[in-house]
Amino acid sequence: MVMASVIQKIIPHYSFARWLLCSGSLRWKFNGHIDNKPVTVPKDIDLQLETKCITEVDTLALHYFPEFQWLVDFTVAATVVYLITELYYCVAQPSGEMNISVVWSLLVLAFVLKTLFSITAHYFKLEEGGERSLCITFAFFFFVKAMAILIVTENYLEFGLETGFANFSDSALEFLQHQGLESQGPISKLTFKLILALLCSLIGAFLTFPGLRLAQMHLDALNLTTGRFTQTLLHLNFLSPLIMVLLWVRPITKDYLINPYLEKENLPLMTEDTYDTLRLWAIILMCVLRLAMMRHHLQAYLNLAQKGVDQMKKEAGRISTVDLQKMVARVFYYLCVIALQYVAPLVMLLHTTLLLKTLGGHSCSSPTSGRNSSPGVCGPAVGGPGGPADCLQPLAFPWPLLFFTWWVAACLFSTSLFGLFYHQYLMAG
Repeated sequence: MVMASVIQKIIPHYSFARWLLCSGSLRWKFNGHIDNKPVTVPKDIDLQLETKCITEVDTLALHYFPEFQWLVDFTVAATVVYLITELYYCVAQPSGEMNISVVWSLLVLAFVLKTLFSITAHYFKLEEGGERSLCITFAFFFFVKAMAILIVTENYLEFGLETGFANFSDSALEFLQHQGLESQGPISKLTFKLILALLCSLIGAFLTFPGLRLAQMHLDALNLTTGRFTQTLLHLNFLSPLIMVLLWVRPITKDYLINPYLEKENLPLMTEDTYDTLRLWAIILMCVLRLAMMRHHLQAYLNLAQKGVDQMKKEAGRISTVDLQKMVARVFYYLCVIALQYVAPLVMLLHTTLLLKTLGGHSCSSPTSGRNSSPGVCGPAVGGPGGPADCLQPLAFPWPLLFFTWWVAACLFSTSLFGLFYHQYLMAG
């Protein structure tokens, strides 16, 4: 309640979302008065667009700006709550208290999914239907991909789904038997994986256009940037989902660090708990990098207005002044939609990682084994042996979150890679 009151007081005056848009990004300036201008102009007209910094007044005309502002500012508040809560648990070390940061992180994920659903639903309402067909196609693709991933053993992909589901089923069956109910378990493994694949398909459909748009902005940002260091960061930012995906592939990363095959000695470079903690830190650092590169990508998107004008100059005929202004202004009006598509996957990855850290019992300073209990996540068990708390005890280690964190990164890289191929080769051809 305290943080909610702070949000209500501060956001009208200090908004991180407004700062992201109004502290250096540019938009294309156009003159809205056409009384003294010709009705039509040649398409090959010598026209150079002027630039102007975005102001807070300009943001009022942007589509989805309230959604963008709420998501970004609420995420900032939830992250602050998480940091304060972690500091409190490190200093006071309470027991039997619910970790309030878990609730805030879950709310953030709920708002992200709601925003992505709203944007995807907007594509389904368009008359052309191309975007709708693309979303459906990728949804089927990700459904098949998820079914294929779910049959891979944990020797290759370390999600903990098999062990976690088995422990949960055994605990649930014990609880039902304790209540005098005859049952073979809450759900079969096949049904569980089918539901998981459907959820993965839905997430993949939501992340289709964010990935495609990221690929286009990545190429445009590389063309706008001349500095080697910035280009390197842009490449690293684009490849960061692939790096996240590889962190869960045991033969490529974990096995080499935990059990390296050396000629003389076979000494592990780190423990499993250390590797899990470093994996979480790597994801957080990549999220910070993506946030730092946000302005370069948004500026690359805004430059589409000038690219559209340059493309128009190659065509013959005339264009009305109103249509020319709409072509330029349309790019700016949808800036927040693009910003949401850029920020939403970042927020999902960040707060699923924070949930993994809290519910998995990891420590940011000295990794210790905490997979069997998660201090501060829930209160003491009630109901005696076989009670509901015992049934939910296997959920203390969030094995579904491991999979969904990996899946978000995999979907984002898959769609970005397809978008890179489309814009680099198909559009160029």
